[in-house]
Amino acid sequence: MKYLSLIFFIVFIIKANAQQAFHNMGNIKIHENGQIGFHTNLINDGIFNQNLGLAGFYNQNNSLSISGTSITRFFNFEVAVDDNLFLDINTEITNNLNFIIGHVVTPRDNTNISLDFLNDAFNALESNNRNTDGYSSYTGNDLFKFPIGDDDKLRPLITPAQTTNPKFSAAYFNEDPNFPSTFNNNFSTDISEEIIKKVSINEFWDFNGDAQTQVTLTWNQESAISDLIESLDNLRVVGWSLDENRWVDLGNFETTGNINTGTITSFPFIPNNFEIITFGSLIGSDGLTVYNLFSPNDDNNNDSFVIEGVDLFENTLKVYNRWGNLVYETFNYKNDWKGIANVKNILKKGEKLPAATYFYVLELPTENKNYTGWLYINY
Repeated sequence: MKYLSLIFFIVFIIKANAQQAFHNMGNIKIHENGQIGFHTNLINDGIFNQNLGLAGFYNQNNSLSISGTSITRFFNFEVAVDDNLFLDINTEITNNLNFIIGHVVTPRDNTNISLDFLNDAFNALESNNRNTDGYSSYTGNDLFKFPIGDDDKLRPLITPAQTTNPKFSAAYFNEDPNFPSTFNNNFSTDISEEIIKKVSINEFWDFNGDAQTQVTLTWNQESAISDLIESLDNLRVVGWSLDENRWVDLGNFETTGNINTGTITSFPFIPNNFEIITFGSLIGSDGLTVYNLFSPNDDNNNDSFVIEGVDLFENTLKVYNRWGNLVYETFNYKNDWKGIANVKNILKKGEKLPAATYFYVLELPTENKNYTGWLYINY
C-alpha cells in the first residue's frame, strides 16, 4: 500500500493552542490508496491540494483545527474528533467525507470560510451529533444534501440537479430570526407581504448563490410546523428580501411527510436576493374548496381559477399581486378567470399576469362572509 508522499517539503511539529501542530510549508501529496491520520492540528502554508487516498482527523481528548494561508484539498476525508474539528480556513473535498465522531465547525460570523464539496463529492454518516456546524458549500451539477446543523440538530438543505456548475453555500441556525446572533440586522417576522400569515420563529437557513434554483427544506417536531399551519397546502418557503426588507413568499412546489416531519420544495429563486430563508404560511380561507394553482395556457386542463360552489352565491372577487395592488375585480364570479388583468394600474387591461403568487378577497354579502386566500398562476 502506498502512503503519504512528501515532494520537496518543509514540515515542522510546533506548539499551537497548547497542542502540537503539523505545519506544512512545502509540497505534500497523498497518492492513490495512500492514507494519513492527523492526531494534531494542521497548519497548511504550502501546497497540499493534489491529494488522492484518505486523510483522517482523530482525537478523543481535544478539539483539532485546520488553519494556514493555503486551502487544503482532500479526496477522501473522515472526522472522528470528540471535541470537534474547527476550520479556520476553507477545506475542500473532491470525493467523500465521512462524519464518524463530532462536528466540523466553521465560524458563523465569516461566511467566506466553509467546508467545500467539489464536483461529484458527497458526504455520509451525518446525524444530529455529526454534521457541519456552520457553513458548507457545493460546486457541481448533482443533487446535493448539505450536511448542516446547529445545537446538535441536523437540518439538511437540499439543492436539485443543475444544468451548469453553480456554487451554493448554506448554514442552519437554530435561532429566532427576530434575534439572530451573527447578522447585522434582525428579520422581524411581523414584516411581510400581505399573503403571508406567519413566519417561523424557531429556525432559519442562510443560503447563498447567484444562480436560480429551487431549494428543499426539512423539518421535524422541534420545528413546530403545527404552529404555522393545519394543512401542508398552506406551508411555504419564505425569504427575507434584500430589496424589500420584508418576508416574501418563495413558494410550495411540493411537500412530503406530515406536520411532524417532512420536506418542502420552493419555486425557483436566486438565493443572493434573500438574506435568510425559513418556513411560513399563507392566509387561508376556511370553509371554501379553492383550487389554488392553475395554468392558463389554453390546453383545456386547469385553465382557470376555480372556487368550488362560488357561482351559487352573489359574490365579489378581487385579486391582488404580492405588493397589494389590485389586478383583477369582478362581480358574481363564474370560475372563468384565466389570469388576465382587467384593471389598468399594473398592466394594460387585457394582458396576462406573470407567473407568481397572488392573493384574493372573496365577498359573499348575502352570507355575510368574507374570505381571503392565495392562488398561484403558472404557465
